[in-house]
Amino acid sequence: MPPAETVQFVYLVLTQFRGDQSMKLGTFMMPNHPPHRSFTEGHEHDLDYLIFLDGIGFDEAWIGEHFTTLREPCPSPDLLVAQSLIVTKNIRVSAGGFVLPFHHPAELAHRIAWLDHISRGRCYAGVASGAIPTDWDMFNVDGAAGENRLMMEESLEIMIRFWVSEESFEYKGKYWTVRRPADGFDESYSYHIKPYTKPHPQVAIAGFTANSPTLRLCGRKGFIPLSFGFSNRFLPTHWEAVEKGAAETGVATDRSRWRIGRDIYVADTDKEARDKVINGPVGEHYNKFWMPMLKHTGLLSAVKHDPDVPDSDIDLDYIIDRCMFVGSPETVENRIADMVEITGGCGCLLSNAYDHIDDMEGWRDSVARLKKEIMPKFADVGRVN
Repeated sequence: MPPAETVQFVYLVLTQFRGDQSMKLGTFMMPNHPPHRSFTEGHEHDLDYLIFLDGIGFDEAWIGEHFTTLREPCPSPDLLVAQSLIVTKNIRVSAGGFVLPFHHPAELAHRIAWLDHISRGRCYAGVASGAIPTDWDMFNVDGAAGENRLMMEESLEIMIRFWVSEESFEYKGKYWTVRRPADGFDESYSYHIKPYTKPHPQVAIAGFTANSPTLRLCGRKGFIPLSFGFSNRFLPTHWEAVEKGAAETGVATDRSRWRIGRDIYVADTDKEARDKVINGPVGEHYNKFWMPMLKHTGLLSAVKHDPDVPDSDIDLDYIIDRCMFVGSPETVENRIADMVEITGGCGCLLSNAYDHIDDMEGWRDSVARLKKEIMPKFADVGRVN
């Protein structure tokens, strides 16, 4: 399909969204940093980037959580979220997300409610089941058998019950037993930290695999689905999973709530953008982290446009061509339009963030151009007069 016809098709898709909606722009931060970056320098860089994104009008940012990943070293996204609330004005910054099997739900329910208050509702409650085998091992979670997903569902049920409860209760689950205690001997001792947002902050869950079970849970519960995929091939199955889950409980689906994360780099020409990716932080992270991990775990199919592509054909050039939105403003606009055509559209595009201390000017110019030159082509097309 020629580019002009593709963009016209996208306009038709987006005008079918409910209400006064537009395609928003956000970022997902692993956060990732090369191994030589100190924790302090990396954290300060992440905070500075959030300030920059707020200044150019990004709508939201999601911060990941990992424990045993050298190149994605942040174990406490709420600390970065809390600091960012002080120095930003409009951007929503949320954990994306807390890995629920690794937290006691009574404790985390309080932390999320506290963030909800100090942000005056500017944080979503992003959660995840976890996908790092060494994290599972450290916390004694049998992720290979799916225990992490079961723990996530139980934890969510407990946290929501805390948030909406009006009286004491006891919950005896498979993994946790918790109580909302009765009031103490005087009014100074009671359960009292309820969310600022009523009945509770909007919950978001990330999904990665085809027909993601976590995204099906999003559909059943009416949560915000976050899709993190390397290519367009699995994305239609992500929305199908949301719809299947919604059909089980009668929950209405709304594409404007769907977030999709992608790797994006914009420069004057396709050649320049490609060179920046290959020889910059994105290429370094793929060569040293993503591709070895995908090969080791047998997940190279996640980057293939066709399952019959041999593993030997997968390299950084293939991924740039098939998975990333890299090039001139026109090229990146057409790649976004292709994604919308294939998926049917989403409510927010998340541009994946990378440590860019060594490419400050190029990276931030790319992000600013995405916001100012490319997204306006999509931002108003979903509005209903």
